[in-house]
Amino acid sequence: MRRRTVIAGLAALCLAPQRSSAQQSQGKIPRVGILTAADTERTRSLDAFRQGLRDLGYIEGRNIILEFRLAHGDYSLFPQLTAELVALPVDVVVSEGGVSLVAKASGPVPVVVPTIFDPVGQGVATSLSRPGGNVTGFTLMSAELDAKRLALLRSTFPQVTAVSALMDPANPMHKAMLEGIGRAAASMSLPDPRRVEAESVAALARSGRPSFRGPTRSLSSAAGCFGTTVRTSWRF
Repeated sequence: MRRRTVIAGLAALCLAPQRSSAQQSQGKIPRVGILTAADTERTRSLDAFRQGLRDLGYIEGRNIILEFRLAHGDYSLFPQLTAELVALPVDVVVSEGGVSLVAKASGPVPVVVPTIFDPVGQGVATSLSRPGGNVTGFTLMSAELDAKRLALLRSTFPQVTAVSALMDPANPMHKAMLEGIGRAAASMSLPDPRRVEAESVAALARSGRPSFRGPTRSLSSAAGCFGTTVRTSWRF
């Protein structure tokens, strides 16, 4: 599924139920909080979200207000930024990652997340069939796919003999993801992944930009890691 389709679907999830009430009360303009680890509010995924809203008849600045909070790659800021959005207040928070951090700070305000890794394990859902709580989104079955990703990597680059795992120490889901990558590597007789921790691009630069280059090395970036959001600003 293309990310554009996912974001458009989230727009329907968070705003379509309010459509009838918004039409009945013309003075009420929905206010949506957008929480992202990016450095700018003009990313491809956020532009796709805007398009999804337009498809539903919501035009930014006309009949809907979008409140952005940028974490600049630092997930530890998510609780603080969430609290700022809740205090405005907003009707719903759309968060690109950090769901467990956001859920604790959002109180009763609904939270929508494009992809969620193990929502039950993170304590934001009672079960997948009956999640309860105030968080909704698409579950990311990352742990189950780790072995398939590495298998595809090995089939494409058979010379790979070692894996590095880029992860954000401030993101609570990354420990479980690293364990999944490690199990997948072991099943292919690969050594334990080299753990590379960085909470932002700047932190990665301060560490001396550990090299992932080499004919026998590969890099796995944990879902929700800053590398997937600002990957164009740094190179391996």
